[in-house]
Amino acid sequence: MSDGRLPVRRRWLRWTVGVILTLLVLAIGWVTIRGIGAVSDLQRVSTSSSQLKAAIGEGDLEKATRLSDRIAHHAESAHGLTSDPVWHAFGVLPWIGPNFSAVSDVAEIADEVASQALVPVLDVAGRLDLASLGFSGGRIDLTPFATIEPPLADAAATLSAAEERALAIDADATLPPLADAVGEMRSAVTQAATVVGSLHGAAALLPSMLGAEGPRNYVIAMQNNAELRSSGGIIGAIALLHAENGQISLLQQASTMDFPALTESLPLSESSVALFEDRPGRYLQNITNIPDFTEAGPLVAARWQQRFGTPVDGVIAVDAVMTENLLAATGPLAFGPFTVTEDDVVSLLLSGIYTAVPDPAAQDQIFAQAAGALFGAALSGTDPKALVAALATSADQDRIRIWSAHEDEEELLAGTALGGALPRDDATSHVGVLFNDTTGAKMDYYTDATITTAVGRCDGESTTRVSVTWTNNAPADAGTTLPEYVTGGGTYGVEPGMVRTLVTVYGPEGATPSRVDREGGGPDGDVQTALLGTRSAVQQELLLAPGESATITVDFRGTGAGNRLTEVDHTPMIRDPETSYEELRCSP
Repeated sequence: MSDGRLPVRRRWLRWTVGVILTLLVLAIGWVTIRGIGAVSDLQRVSTSSSQLKAAIGEGDLEKATRLSDRIAHHAESAHGLTSDPVWHAFGVLPWIGPNFSAVSDVAEIADEVASQALVPVLDVAGRLDLASLGFSGGRIDLTPFATIEPPLADAAATLSAAEERALAIDADATLPPLADAVGEMRSAVTQAATVVGSLHGAAALLPSMLGAEGPRNYVIAMQNNAELRSSGGIIGAIALLHAENGQISLLQQASTMDFPALTESLPLSESSVALFEDRPGRYLQNITNIPDFTEAGPLVAARWQQRFGTPVDGVIAVDAVMTENLLAATGPLAFGPFTVTEDDVVSLLLSGIYTAVPDPAAQDQIFAQAAGALFGAALSGTDPKALVAALATSADQDRIRIWSAHEDEEELLAGTALGGALPRDDATSHVGVLFNDTTGAKMDYYTDATITTAVGRCDGESTTRVSVTWTNNAPADAGTTLPEYVTGGGTYGVEPGMVRTLVTVYGPEGATPSRVDREGGGPDGDVQTALLGTRSAVQQELLLAPGESATITVDFRGTGAGNRLTEVDHTPMIRDPETSYEELRCSP
């Protein structure tokens, strides 16, 4: 006979299942409530961050400080809500787990950035009055930099670590809205890391580089983007700056005609010789063929020292498009017979001047006058905040490169974007496209590029594809209507109006080219391959008539290829290339 009760084992099983279900319901409720709170906090962080960026742009540091405190509070709250054991337990579950892990990672990164980078940087900004830097008369007060360098170093290290963690989040495994949020966060952290890293580099380097420990001399190489070279353009004008105790002066200006071709080349790397023969070592104008400024900078210094005998402490390369950014700070600029604004300075310097002033020697004089006027305007009464913003924009566009002859300074510079070294791959892989004119003219005012990348697997191997389309947008009658100095007049074997260009595509570190395709661009020529530092590079020469385009496609396979986090670097041009990402379709 039964007493109506379940056997002990069945009662224990039902009790156990009931407890588990209850705990599961409680856990789901727990993470749901905390998740809603965390998402709300992160949304407030995002909103306040946008307001903070606007406040900093307006120079309202009081408002920026309030916003940074608000960001730090909400970031800390979001981190706390997503860092308990229950939340982490949901992070290991299949399918839904990556979403929990991503939210937790985003919250932790936001908390670290806000508390260890944002607040200290704004504290530094509050203690440093840009107006006190004393730009008036070309002098900069160097004493504040010793105070701000240590906190900027800590902030830069925090942001660098945060950038690495942000890039490591597997956004592809999360829901689309969360993936978009992760992408936005990555972009914001990367931008902040770049800016603060540059600020730290400036705080560490400026005192010594501006002569706090003794006088310095710097060669300024001004590149003309209308005749492209890897780092921006042919060297069109060159000058010597002197810095002593923060006082900056323009000592000497020279023309490329002061530097005749050398009979014997200066020493070049194997990569440079393989891609450009000995031209960068013999011609000053072609030194910027070399994409790595740690190699190009010393060559510029050597040429100046050989020609004038002046010791050189460093080289600064800038391009003509940078003048647009500087005129946004200085206002209109008058030189020679011209007055220009930020809206028309590039078109005059890179196109209009060749029609208005046909004589090349007279053009060089006007370029020198423009450089002198711009230098004087920048360091004499320009709003320091506007000037710093213009320089920061130019650096972000890769239009400034700096090499120092002092080993300790160069070691620090080489690790920044300002150093102009080839990129190194880490969590992010880099590919690049370099453009070098061989028309021997100024036709690149009319050229444009589009660059497309795709990553994935083909034939079982990790693959990164880079496609480059190069277009000659010159008018159909360019050969007869443009000045001979612009078209080249056929001097180097190129029919007037046509454009001849060396296009170099390099892949991720460790990857090698497995396929090279070309559509258009004249007769198929030799495909050059070379090692560019630690990267494989493919180079072809294209010849285009007005209105024509050509496309080069290179597949790279092997170690480093197939990384979904792939960035594109390219030669700074008058108009930035259009870059896009597309799905990888393997060739049959």
